[in-house]
Amino acid sequence: MFVCPALPPGSGFIGSMTSYIDCQARILGSGSWAALAAPGSTLSVVLTGFLTIFIAILGYNLLLGRSITVREGTLAFVKIGAVFALATSWPAYRTLIYDLVTDGPSQLVAEIGPQARIVGSDGTLVQRLDLADHGLAQLAMLGPGNPPANAYAQLPPSPFAGFNAFALGGSRILFDLTAVAGLGSVRIVAGLMLALGPFFIAFLMFENTRSLFEGWVRVLGGAALAAIGVSIALGLELALLEPWLSNVLARRMAGEALPTVATELFVISSLFAILVLAALYGCARVARAFRLAPVMRPMAAAPRREERNMLGGTANVSRIGEAERSRAAAVANMLMAAERRERLGSPTALAGPGGSTRVPAVRSSDEQRLAPVPVGRSFTRRPHARASASAAKRDMSE
Repeated sequence: MFVCPALPPGSGFIGSMTSYIDCQARILGSGSWAALAAPGSTLSVVLTGFLTIFIAILGYNLLLGRSITVREGTLAFVKIGAVFALATSWPAYRTLIYDLVTDGPSQLVAEIGPQARIVGSDGTLVQRLDLADHGLAQLAMLGPGNPPANAYAQLPPSPFAGFNAFALGGSRILFDLTAVAGLGSVRIVAGLMLALGPFFIAFLMFENTRSLFEGWVRVLGGAALAAIGVSIALGLELALLEPWLSNVLARRMAGEALPTVATELFVISSLFAILVLAALYGCARVARAFRLAPVMRPMAAAPRREERNMLGGTANVSRIGEAERSRAAAVANMLMAAERRERLGSPTALAGPGGSTRVPAVRSSDEQRLAPVPVGRSFTRRPHARASASAAKRDMSE
């Protein structure tokens, strides 16, 4: 069994730590997969159980009379094949997932680094971090120096006594912690997710557990993006720190006092520590946006065409625009108005007192929408003038 070498004495601290962490992460990812893929392992039992349940659900749906379309059947077989191929075949898992997560970030940084003038993009990032750490150690031993007595009046006061020694030592600690934690944390997280990858791939088979697979992909994607972001942030820090540190060391070795160097170094180290944290947070937020494509969703979640027709086409009603709804309402109002006119002018009116006609009361659901009859218009008018009997005799005598 391969064992990662311990930190060799005399070598760079940052390089030794990152090499050890990277070695452990790779062994964790590949060794755990080999153990889980062995016959009789927990993963084999889980895969067998998931496959049995998946086929049982399909058979249960067929017994209930629910037909399975060609698309649903094809998608089911594709999911089964993808799960078993990635969970039981190391070449497929290594090509599609393992190498992509472990080697992809460094390859991408090597491609974009030369054009973006990123320091260390050629694979020398860790070595240059060690050189910068060695320079910080020398500066901490030299100190800022003692300025002349007449120069104290022109210097700003220190925040507290012994601040210079604290700032120089603390800046080196912060620099080392930023580099080791930034590069090591993403590799450990990626190694842990790669070790448990076959279990999360098996969760792809069911709708209720598919969110676990999505979360696993988000964490892996976030770790890969974070590795790129941390490498770029540390490269930018080296681009600023290397010339500044070379200049400061040369002046200190020449005997020049630099009373403000401790504050400047502390600000630089703190600033890029915050930038590395911001890169980690931003990459995590970007990875959270991952969602599976709609084709991966089960077809049972969408209502069938027959069910939509039985429900009155409610799925299509929501797609009707505002203009179509207003046009349909106008046509309905016109039909209702015509129906009211036919009912009011029907010949089945009842005879009223004095030979007049009266419209019968409408007993329908549209009764509340009928317009009220104006006062004095309850009876219809005669088409000719009304004449009394005496007036008719008078006209005949004349």
